[in-house]
Amino acid sequence: MQKDIRLHGQLASGIEYFVLVVGTDAYQRYFFNIVQEQDELRVFSPGNELVIGKQGVSFEGNGGHFCEYMFGVEQPTTDLTKPEIINRLVMNGVCLEEEGGTVRFSERTSGNELYERIFFEGHAVCNYFFFIHSSRLPNKLKAQQQELVRLIGKTIKRSQAVGEERDDLLIDELFPLLQDPSAQMFVVKLINAHHKEYRDLFRLLYFRSKKIADEDFARLTNLANSYQIDRYQQERMRIDVMYRHPLNRRIVDEYRSILIACTARGEITTLENARLNRLKALSVRNKIPGALFHTLDELLKKGRNLKEAGEESDFISRTRQILEGFFLCQNSIESAIDREDMLTLIKAKKWAITARDQHFDQLLLDFSRDCDEKIRDGADPSLLEGFSYLITYLDRLDSSLSLIGQLAFMENVKITEEILRGLLEHWVAFENLDKGCFEELFINELFQNPYLGRFGRMKIEVLIEELHKIKNQDDDIVESLLKRLLAIDKEERLFLMILELVRHRVRNFYSSYSTKSEQDALRREVLEELKARKKVTLELPEHLFQETVATIQKEAVYLQSLLPTIIAEKNLPLREDFLKNAGLDRFYVEELEREYYEENGLDIEGLYKIRQGL
Repeated sequence: MQKDIRLHGQLASGIEYFVLVVGTDAYQRYFFNIVQEQDELRVFSPGNELVIGKQGVSFEGNGGHFCEYMFGVEQPTTDLTKPEIINRLVMNGVCLEEEGGTVRFSERTSGNELYERIFFEGHAVCNYFFFIHSSRLPNKLKAQQQELVRLIGKTIKRSQAVGEERDDLLIDELFPLLQDPSAQMFVVKLINAHHKEYRDLFRLLYFRSKKIADEDFARLTNLANSYQIDRYQQERMRIDVMYRHPLNRRIVDEYRSILIACTARGEITTLENARLNRLKALSVRNKIPGALFHTLDELLKKGRNLKEAGEESDFISRTRQILEGFFLCQNSIESAIDREDMLTLIKAKKWAITARDQHFDQLLLDFSRDCDEKIRDGADPSLLEGFSYLITYLDRLDSSLSLIGQLAFMENVKITEEILRGLLEHWVAFENLDKGCFEELFINELFQNPYLGRFGRMKIEVLIEELHKIKNQDDDIVESLLKRLLAIDKEERLFLMILELVRHRVRNFYSSYSTKSEQDALRREVLEELKARKKVTLELPEHLFQETVATIQKEAVYLQSLLPTIIAEKNLPLREDFLKNAGLDRFYVEELEREYYEENGLDIEGLYKIRQGL
């Protein structure tokens, strides 16, 4: 019978440890001692040892350490491209060759790790160390490590029990794989209690509404300061928690799976590129941090060029010509960037973002390197002035796209005076470059975007209306703009809250809600709930309530009548006609479609094909 013994303790530094010893005769063997003078716990078996000290752990013998991969950390390509691999495994005395990616085993397996490094290179909260005693293992350490990888390596790297910290389940998965009833398994789990408290608090706050209020962020900041948690670790834990929110994870995993498939083939199709862009739009709407996607782009940066080999976009060709013109000044040729050139480069950058083409950024990087080399070799330092002028405008482009995207697509976006002043500065800069440039770059095509909802459209229309009131650069319209946007935001928040409450009651309590008496009863219940939440104090705005009822009725018509017909006939025009005239939130409708496909066991690829016309 398999038995286990567990030891538990905590160090003054906030490191908590759990020692698990598993084996049929675990109770009959000495396996640890405490060195009180050095405040150390020593865990051992013949040929193996692990010492838990004040500052870190030291080890010798076989085994290694493992943990769950945190989102966005560097991973070997072989792990990154296999979604089923979710855990990091490092065997003692083993290294990965840089060239070829082959694993090399060694007889030298002893070493030591500081806690700071363990929780920096591994998981920020929980890491495992282990070693095995078994008479069936070879005598040489190198051969032992190879055998352990063969026996339990695959399971460790795929086990859900690691991230869930299910030690009982982990043992049940691993111990039988040793194929030795007399074996002993030693597992040491290390928990950074300070990091865990920060992570758990952030998860509690974030999972509540997918946002962190100012007072809650202050709590997190105070907690991090009290435990002296550095900002990098805070960011790692926050991003990891945000990724693991079910709504976020679905979108990010789909994005990753597309990139993995593209990387394997070395190319990306136009359909895949459209899906990636749509996921990016969804990420903005769902308040998913852009860092999640940027990290994946960096880790999987191959195979995203839509052009065939040898073909170059007109945008890239013109960019190359303008950048090369910088160097003509060395031959006394005037080649400064004028307004027309700047507009060309800005539009090229915008095209590159939309097309996911990396050539533009690579050209800028190469040009910057060439400038540095030429200045080092004696060229005029003013060569970089024009380049800095360009970079400033490209930064304004990125910032404006981000801010306007938030206003247009993100629900409950936090609108501040600082944000609007920054946007105002960008507007003035682009208008100085060319009158009407701002709307051409950021607004016109936005109104053609089928995902732009009613409240997003209202915000953008108010923004443009207020910006047009500026007669000179000294005009300050921020106060008026902020007041109007906050009013729209308040109405949007209330509408979404009413819609959520009405949906819940219609689905669970009301078989019919079409008559005036039924709607009056429904309105009274929603009003009482909102008053209990302290969201309204007087009456429920009649127009918002009627809009929510109409919205739910349209959704019901679509799911019960139109969608089955659209699927059966692959009738994209019927779908587009409904969405265009119904005025429903396209993001939410697509979520309803996905749920319909899942509930009815339909192939999701069929839904993608129906959407291809978008």
